[in-house]
Amino acid sequence: MNVILLLAIISLFSCGEKQSNDGKVEISGTIENAPEGVIILSQFTDNRPKVLDTLELDNKGGFNYELEVDSPTFYELNLYGQKLIRLALYKDDVNVDYDFSEPENLVIEGSRDSKEMLKIEKLMESYQSKVNALNEAYYNAMSENDTEAIKQIQTDAMALETNQASEVKNVINSMGDSFASLAAIGLLNPKNEFQFMDSLVAKLDERYPETKTIVQLKQQLDEMRALSMGQVAPEIELPNPAGETVKLSDLRGKYVMIDFWAAWCKPCREENPNVVELYNEYKDKGFEVFGVSLDRTKEAWVEAIEEDGLTWTQVSDLKYFNSVAAELYQINAIPATYLIDPDGKIIGKDLRGPSLRAKLAEIFE
Repeated sequence: MNVILLLAIISLFSCGEKQSNDGKVEISGTIENAPEGVIILSQFTDNRPKVLDTLELDNKGGFNYELEVDSPTFYELNLYGQKLIRLALYKDDVNVDYDFSEPENLVIEGSRDSKEMLKIEKLMESYQSKVNALNEAYYNAMSENDTEAIKQIQTDAMALETNQASEVKNVINSMGDSFASLAAIGLLNPKNEFQFMDSLVAKLDERYPETKTIVQLKQQLDEMRALSMGQVAPEIELPNPAGETVKLSDLRGKYVMIDFWAAWCKPCREENPNVVELYNEYKDKGFEVFGVSLDRTKEAWVEAIEEDGLTWTQVSDLKYFNSVAAELYQINAIPATYLIDPDGKIIGKDLRGPSLRAKLAEIFE
């Protein structure tokens, strides 16, 4: 649900109904009941919109603008600072009609890819509304120090992310081969949706070969491939508190949760009691935890292990986020977890609280 990533992806291509063969695309339309001001046309380039021009309405409320479009690209119409309309253009002319007295009445014709963008806009608006409601509830619970409410909100947030991923994939699948789907890919968590994203990018690469953004996405996915579901988890070989070198592969034959944490990480420490409870419940059935600390000092690390009652394997090179293991597993925030099966293959990521409990119950019960 990363809108920044969504903007980073926005720089691509299209196909549609009325096509221009001279490299020029026409943006036209009418704006009714327009306020004072101007329409700003921007192009998304290198993560951010670049202003191209301002558009003015004629005496009938219409506008018309011609663009040189030599590759699939995303644009944005900013209507008087009050309404944003994102367009996906390549060879298709597009017509946009909007009435400020009827905010829900936006009509886009011509460019099929631009019409597909409306699905993404509706999805984002719905999701943002739900996120805002959860944020408000969270702040209220924090101000009242209501720990039970906070836990429930965290559970609801994880459920919302799961449901959102399912909705995003359904929308993408409904778009067929439209490149507009890449504007939605930024709403997915690549850790959990690698296979889906990899398949989508491969399909679009066939249709739009050598497109800059797709090439970049392929490179990013290639870097993540070693950590995708079903892959054998990379080896971790680090010292434990006693200074003895321990390998992740030493636990082969069991279900193992690799737990990246640190003494200074409050969310990690808050999650530890849940992990302790689940470890005690399932350790005799074949469940193990392999703790990887991103602490800086041995003293803080060992003290936290004792305070939280962590009896499973613990390792660390005490290099913070510069840890060899953190770099190998592309960890940029903690807590972070990977669940691997007895063959060492990755079967889960970032499982915590109810999601971890549910996964372990699925495996062992």
